Amino acid sequence: MERARIQRQPAHLLLAAEFGSATLNEKGSGEFDPSFVITKLGAKINRLVAAGLLERMELRDTSSGASMYQGQIRDPSGLHYFSIGDYNSEAIRELAQDWAARLEDGEPLLVMMVAKSRWYQTDEGAVYTSLRPEEATVISRETYANWLLDACEATMLRMNHCTASMDVEPTLDAYRRANLPESLLLSKNHYGDIDLEPFKLNLMQALDIAEGKMEAATTAPPIMSLPDGESDSSGNSGGANLQSFLLQAVRQLDQGDGVDFDTVLKNAASRGHARELAEQVLDEMVEAGQLEEPRFGWFRAVAAE
Repeated sequence: MERARIQRQPAHLLLAAEFGSATLNEKGSGEFDPSFVITKLGAKINRLVAAGLLERMELRDTSSGASMYQGQIRDPSGLHYFSIGDYNSEAIRELAQDWAARLEDGEPLLVMMVAKSRWYQTDEGAVYTSLRPEEATVISRETYANWLLDACEATMLRMNHCTASMDVEPTLDAYRRANLPESLLLSKNHYGDIDLEPFKLNLMQALDIAEGKMEAATTAPPIMSLPDGESDSSGNSGGANLQSFLLQAVRQLDQGDGVDFDTVLKNAASRGHARELAEQVLDEMVEAGQLEEPRFGWFRAVAAE
């Protein structure tokens, strides 16, 4: 008996904030059926095209003893996380090594990747998304601007569907008659009513960059202001003062989702602390229970009991 051919899933254009806020997933019952991440705007994602500024490439050892690169790229709405390991093609693994070396040399890289959507759930029930690149390349600013325009157009279409669905009975038949995607109904049943304002703000910023304000693509992360009476001379301080600064920085910069690794380290560097020492102290604070890492590359202060 001939096995049915598995259809290759299309790659959607998606800004990081929409993908990163998704917590709904769907997997077929068959062994070879694809899995999907369903976003708040109703996108049903098995494969996507992501682009942005490469901010991090880190080689890590897995529990099985293998090595893998973990990285992040930033677009105007936030961060995409991705991993590259033995399961990737040799070409992608070589590309990861090249990117890591160029990033280490301080070269700014705008990159684009076609990637499979991934999701995982923690023991506490939190769901996080990530990417597994299939193809990737360094791109020009013009290509990035064009990608932003296309991603914004796709996002606006989904937002229009969300708005139109408010006047449609929440049933499959009604959605089909209104030419609305069935995945949007799944999204509404899972997430409830969605506030579109954050997505509108993301679009405005992305369109500003696409229209020529490309410096925003490499905007530095926020630097926290010092309290009254505190100087910038903490670079010569001991580890205890560095711990105190890092804890203060994480608490002040956390907007609810934690603070990303690069923002914490750049704040430490702006006060004269060596990056390597700050990385070490961050790890020690996580191990000591002063900070927690709710997802890879993000830190949050542990609430006092």
